[in-house]
Amino acid sequence: MLLRAQLLLLLSLFIAGCATPLSSTYDARVDPAAKMNAHNFPTIQAALNAAPVNAQKPYRIFIVAGDYYEKLIIDKPNIHLYGAGAANTRIHYDAYAGQEYSAGKTWGTAGSATLTLRAPGIALHQLTVENSFDFLHNDSLQPDATERVGNTQAVALLLDSGSDTFFARDIALLGYQDTLYVNSGRSWFDRSLIAGNVDYIFGRGNALFTHSEIKTLERGRANFPHGYITAPSTQISDEYGLTFIHCKLTRAESVPDNSVPLGRPWHPTTQFVDGRYADPNAMGKAVFINTWMDAHITRDGWYSMNGTAKDGTKIPFLPEDARFFEYNSRGPGAAANNSRRQLRDQEVNNYTHEKILGNWQPEGL
Repeated sequence: MLLRAQLLLLLSLFIAGCATPLSSTYDARVDPAAKMNAHNFPTIQAALNAAPVNAQKPYRIFIVAGDYYEKLIIDKPNIHLYGAGAANTRIHYDAYAGQEYSAGKTWGTAGSATLTLRAPGIALHQLTVENSFDFLHNDSLQPDATERVGNTQAVALLLDSGSDTFFARDIALLGYQDTLYVNSGRSWFDRSLIAGNVDYIFGRGNALFTHSEIKTLERGRANFPHGYITAPSTQISDEYGLTFIHCKLTRAESVPDNSVPLGRPWHPTTQFVDGRYADPNAMGKAVFINTWMDAHITRDGWYSMNGTAKDGTKIPFLPEDARFFEYNSRGPGAAANNSRRQLRDQEVNNYTHEKILGNWQPEGL
């Protein structure tokens, strides 16, 4: 809880003076203390149930300050959730991939998400989404400890199949392993905080991060590498993957210098006609432009990641075979060497908002 309070205090300071005032007009309100009626609801789920199935314009739901222990799926388009500030409105759940939710059935990575989006035009403003599984306690246990659990991926936010044109501003996404799973469509995260430690921004989607803080958190036990910021699985046919512009890469106090790669290439194990093996077309892409980096970033910048070969053995996928680039990195963790490829001046012109996300612009901006 202390860590969460510290993170949210940092976020409130980070966005102070730049958050735009919210309109007082909403289509629905979530307030457990209010009397329920056509527009007031005691839970977020109840408000989502009452929302239109196919809204043609934003349907705005305001969530009053409080902790909401809910596991949510939004499969209706144009739902916009507004909180009372990321330090005040918190949506959380504590599922993890290896956890049984019924006899013999586990959540899996995608199923562990606190909030899952499966429709276009969804937006989040001024709230926190957290996976509150106690990763640190489990991580602190010895590998042979009887109480230690496996498959500890625990997603806070999943952009699932059907999600597109998702927008987030002034939010916090909190977790440890696999915090943000960007697996579909176009998304834009602005002036936000994303925190975790292992592969905590990952997936195949096209996501733009601007003016945001990307914070690496502590581990329960010492590890090297300490963790990884990104694990993109971008398809080779897609021009853009995970793009960070004018962001800050920060760390918890206990994260060592030279311990966290910028990312590693994820080739998800996929079922093909001739077998189940690592997707050869998942040529991950991650780009950092005009980003400040603290000293926890490794001097070589990127790392390899194992995947499953056709014969079932594990093989390494190398960072130099992925699409990993930087431009004008700054701070103690910045470096330019053979392992950290740099975009040329003319190439960086391809990384504008319009070229990355197309002609989509969130309503009201």
